[in-house]
Amino acid sequence: MPSPAVPSYASGTSDVPLLGDTIGANLDRTVAAHGERDALVDLPSGRRWTYREFQADVDALASGLLAKGVGKGDRVGIWSPNCPEWTLTQYATAKLGAILVNINPAYRSHELEYVLNQAGIRLLVSAESFKTSDYAAMIAEVRPRCSALTDVVFIGGAEWTELAATPADAAALAAAAAELSADDPINIQYTSGTTGFPKGATLSHHNILNNGFSVGELCNYTEADRICIPVPFYHCFGMVMGNLAATTHGACMVIPAPGFDPKSTLDAVQAERCTSLYGVPTMFIAELAEPEFDSYDLSTLRTGIMAGSPCPVEVMKQVIERMGMTEVSICYGMTETSPVSTQTRADDSIERRVSTVGRVGPHLEVKIVDPATGRTVPRGEPGELCTRGYSVMLGYWEEPDKTAEAIDAARWMHTGDLGVMDDEGYVNITGRIKDMVIRGGENIYPREIEEFLYTHPDILDAQVIGVPDDRYGEELMAWVRMREGAEPLTAEALREFCSGKLAHYKVPRYVHVVDEFPMTVTGKVRKVEMRETAEGLLGLKRPSTA
Repeated sequence: MPSPAVPSYASGTSDVPLLGDTIGANLDRTVAAHGERDALVDLPSGRRWTYREFQADVDALASGLLAKGVGKGDRVGIWSPNCPEWTLTQYATAKLGAILVNINPAYRSHELEYVLNQAGIRLLVSAESFKTSDYAAMIAEVRPRCSALTDVVFIGGAEWTELAATPADAAALAAAAAELSADDPINIQYTSGTTGFPKGATLSHHNILNNGFSVGELCNYTEADRICIPVPFYHCFGMVMGNLAATTHGACMVIPAPGFDPKSTLDAVQAERCTSLYGVPTMFIAELAEPEFDSYDLSTLRTGIMAGSPCPVEVMKQVIERMGMTEVSICYGMTETSPVSTQTRADDSIERRVSTVGRVGPHLEVKIVDPATGRTVPRGEPGELCTRGYSVMLGYWEEPDKTAEAIDAARWMHTGDLGVMDDEGYVNITGRIKDMVIRGGENIYPREIEEFLYTHPDILDAQVIGVPDDRYGEELMAWVRMREGAEPLTAEALREFCSGKLAHYKVPRYVHVVDEFPMTVTGKVRKVEMRETAEGLLGLKRPSTA
């Protein structure tokens, strides 16, 4: 009889135990070991902290919040671009057991009001403004309708200054710490819903502390590392994979700018001799395209993380070759899993790092299932990726029904992502279940076509979506960003480029040339918005599913 097929299941064994600390206790442990090393550097303001100085400011802010009556379980919102105050608030709330609610810096008043009320935020720490966002005006507009909100503290204002300068009350902080458990909720992050309002993924100390630690372990971080963090703190990429990966290892957090700017990022890497750089693919594309790129000394870089959306092969190769990030890691995850579930390792071949999202992380499990039946598929077959372990969120804040839709009875988180697991346990993400295009009965995964389009000499970036079609149900449309000086691409020219290289049904029928793609604040391309725009441009309507 033939051997039974090996199932698409893998578990992450590890000799390194999970951390049982709360975030505050873990920070204090790091300070005891590495107190005089750099903890935080803010390039825009020129401010810097050693670990001991950082701990002192965290404890002062925590004491200030305590004096305001903030305690365990209270929700404290933060609405701000990247700045040191964001990080101080992250650790100060953790010391008290207050639940930090991250608010997307791109939100407008309607979304702000929803989050303030849905999470029951009591105290809001906010920037006054950033770019075109007048945060103070939006807060004033919605505050009368937010009954739980008793305090608003603006970063840099008199009240913030007073709060941050509160004498640290060691006895009160110790008493607060004694009431905390690593399994307590400590953070709510709102996932950008494609329909309806976003949901608040509720994460514990244990969730995010261990995920940050694990990511750092697989990047081989030590106290000698300096991590450049241009990705937003409001998202897991910044506050977990960045901040918590650093503080669990005694490494330094480097803030290049309040929001992403390619030149500021390269300046920071050079000035602070960073060893690690984070970003989503579009950030690395922008950095590599900087006119003065070749003049930068990036020789200290050895590693970093590219994540947030599928990483184009050509971009990955350039990051390794031109930026010297020979140990760069690909991470895959989602907010609901703290976030990382799979990661490439430093000793993985370049081929593995450009074609997969790595293997399951330590102390976690992943499997690939048939979305229709829920059964685990054999290795090599596509299906939905599910993950289980310490990283899976406690649930969506006060939404048990939505939690039950995402996490099954056996505590598997269903990601909604399509993937394939190979014989060695490496996972390749082929797209979102909802992004898959069905053209005339053929299942088409946009990622495959996007990777091919990156080989076109004039294409800087490409995204492929499905648009309605009377004959085939759906047709393909490529959105492309052209290299500077290149002629705009026509559908005919693209067909010619694809001829003989892609199956006919995978060749995009439509081409749309743009300067930029619609993005979330975390750098994910909004394909839902692209489809809506495309349908308007082409005068198309989706067939009714009723």
